Amino acid sequence: MGLLNFRKKETAADAPVNGNVEAFLKGYSIEVMPRTAEKVENFRDLLPKGTRVYIAHIEGTPIEDMVATAKRLADEGYPVMPHFPARIIKDQATLADWIARYQGEAGVDQALLLAGGVAKPHGDFDSSMQLMESGEFGKAGFKRLHVAGHPEGNRDIDPDGGTRNVEEALRWKQKFAETSDAKMALATQFSFDAHPVINWANALKAEGIDLPVHIGIAGPAKLQTLIKFAIACGVGPSLKVLQRRAMDVSKLLLPYEPDEIIKALSDYKAENPDFGIEQVHFFPLGGIKTNAQWAIDHGGASGVPANQQD
Repeated sequence: MGLLNFRKKETAADAPVNGNVEAFLKGYSIEVMPRTAEKVENFRDLLPKGTRVYIAHIEGTPIEDMVATAKRLADEGYPVMPHFPARIIKDQATLADWIARYQGEAGVDQALLLAGGVAKPHGDFDSSMQLMESGEFGKAGFKRLHVAGHPEGNRDIDPDGGTRNVEEALRWKQKFAETSDAKMALATQFSFDAHPVINWANALKAEGIDLPVHIGIAGPAKLQTLIKFAIACGVGPSLKVLQRRAMDVSKLLLPYEPDEIIKALSDYKAENPDFGIEQVHFFPLGGIKTNAQWAIDHGGASGVPANQQD
């Protein structure tokens, strides 16, 4: 039976939805890949119309598969934000071709720009900044561009474990946002501890970087799965949250759920309305259906918020 009514399922305790969490989850987005999207018979059974869906472009995925997935999601009523990983795009002609395909076949007008998870560029582009400098998204009239944020740093960008290069890139992106017609935001890597996220977001504000933050959150999944992805993606200090959980025999076999970090961030947002986190972006590492159900159970009303409608 589908989830067309998007009602919170009843539990034995029939616990009420936390108001701060419900408000914090409003307008959440979620990420899919072509191969994971194929396993979903109908997204309308899982996600309310208007939910922004990112499509991750993994090295080796044909652009035809990416565009077909974008078209399917758009046809089902979802604003689509495909990834444009700089290091797997051969040259400017390829970039222009991809943009034209997405627009012509799926009506796409927003994108997540990032360096990409490969060490050696396949062609002319090495960073999301070079994609922005190409001018192709401006010529195509893209209304929204998101770029990557790293609350716990990124060793691909700062091999010494520091944050100097990441911070310089953010200042560059802030200046670009001030001159671009496109609306911009930071979509971050997932974290498991609210404290580094809060400190990072507040530090951005102190530095004059006011790009809205769409905080990455790992959806419910087996602990072993999360640890594997966290290590592969370079998650920093908050990985200790999972490692401590792995040492607790009583929790070792239980699936991880993001209740703790979501509650901490939502409570902080309620107390500090100007806090830079605008919304939640889910990485459904334990499956799209599982993540969507968790959001429903916790009062998550999706769909693009009014302040983000383009």
